Amino acid sequence: MNDVTATEVEYIAADKTALVVIDLQNGIVNGRQSAPYTAAQVVQNASHLVQAFTEKGAFVVLVRVSTIDGKDMVRPLTDTKMNPMQFSAGWDTIIPELADFNNTHTITKRQWGAFFGTDLDLQLRRRGIDTIVLCGISTSIGVDTTAREAYQHGYNQIFAEDALTASTQEEHDYVCKTIFPRIGKIRTSDEVIMALR
Repeated sequence: MNDVTATEVEYIAADKTALVVIDLQNGIVNGRQSAPYTAAQVVQNASHLVQAFTEKGAFVVLVRVSTIDGKDMVRPLTDTKMNPMQFSAGWDTIIPELADFNNTHTITKRQWGAFFGTDLDLQLRRRGIDTIVLCGISTSIGVDTTAREAYQHGYNQIFAEDALTASTQEEHDYVCKTIFPRIGKIRTSDEVIMALR
């Protein structure tokens, strides 16, 4: 994605950095068409990140979107007709590949971003965390919104580009080439793991 090699990346302090995984849950991962990476590739790379962060004792946050009855989610008037979400049994359950890791914190959100209306900022600040590594689905929706919120809260950010994907390559590329470089650093999941200390 960029010309920076792992040796040029300053180390990532495990005690000051959290991994925030966006919407890797059954109803979003399963059966989803995505680009440039498949959902399976994102899950694999995110799993490697979660394993590395937990081994270093770093804080890992698994974010999921859920609803009580559909009435607690935002429903603005828009020009694009949105299909109503289908809430099948277990759709909001964290995928099995991530569910068995110990000492992770799960956040439930009711909208695209993981900060608004949740305790994410509180949990990070109480641990003295000033940097977050973001991954998950979708680059242009949940990840992008969370990243913009994190920027406004003053967090340093690293985006694990190969552990992100969107509905289309164009959506992913736009955010990774235009938005993320302005508010953080873009790295591969391997570069993040190599830099984690």
